[in-house]
Amino acid sequence: MIIVKSDSDIRKMRRAGQITAMALRVAGESVKAGMSTKELDGIIEDYIRSQGAVPSFKGYGGFPGSACISVNNVVIHGIPSKKIIIKEGDIVSVDVGAYIDGFHGDSAYTFGVGSIPENAARLIETTKSSLAEAAKIMKAGVRLGDIGSVIQQYCESRGYSVVRDFVGHGVGRNLHEDPSVPNYGKAGHGMRLPRGATVAVEPMINEGGYKVIIDRGDGWTVTTADGKLSAHFEHTFYIDDDCAHILTQAD
Repeated sequence: MIIVKSDSDIRKMRRAGQITAMALRVAGESVKAGMSTKELDGIIEDYIRSQGAVPSFKGYGGFPGSACISVNNVVIHGIPSKKIIIKEGDIVSVDVGAYIDGFHGDSAYTFGVGSIPENAARLIETTKSSLAEAAKIMKAGVRLGDIGSVIQQYCESRGYSVVRDFVGHGVGRNLHEDPSVPNYGKAGHGMRLPRGATVAVEPMINEGGYKVIIDRGDGWTVTTADGKLSAHFEHTFYIDDDCAHILTQAD
């Protein structure tokens, strides 16, 4: 069941979203070759806590980090580690959530480290743009299939594949709420989103095939099955009568 948010709820979600957005900005300004993903995670956590919020992900389902930091062929849920050293030319996907006043924000961005290969830059730009294209059609009454169809067609027409095993979701008092929001689908099908719905739309796009593998050792890290690159972008949206407002966009 979709939980429709009140105006008061949305004001609180905007605050959570702003902290989330600024944590991502701090991550982008901080990420560099030679640092570990654990060090980057510490910077993100320090910022979130400095704003009076707590990291949404830390301890969620047993996840040990404050952010999911996924490098190159890691799609999502990369566990921050002292052993993972970021290198020049890497692409680093950072997924962050901040919880304050009873509500969560959730957002992700893929950063290029230094000079990155052309194929990596093209993948990042396509994934980012697919989210922007989906946002254009989002408003009260939009179907979930409409959103997924836009993302899928945009990315597949450019030679990429859309991850099937993980999807977007509702967000609010809980980090994950109904509905599930796939990044693939058929236009004109699926549930309609009402005014007041808040959803995290997050295309996870692979350079190669769409199949992924979950690490059996840690139970979290998701990699591309073929070892090729993956990019990830995400925003939390509030569905209004004639548009969707981004709640996780830095001022």
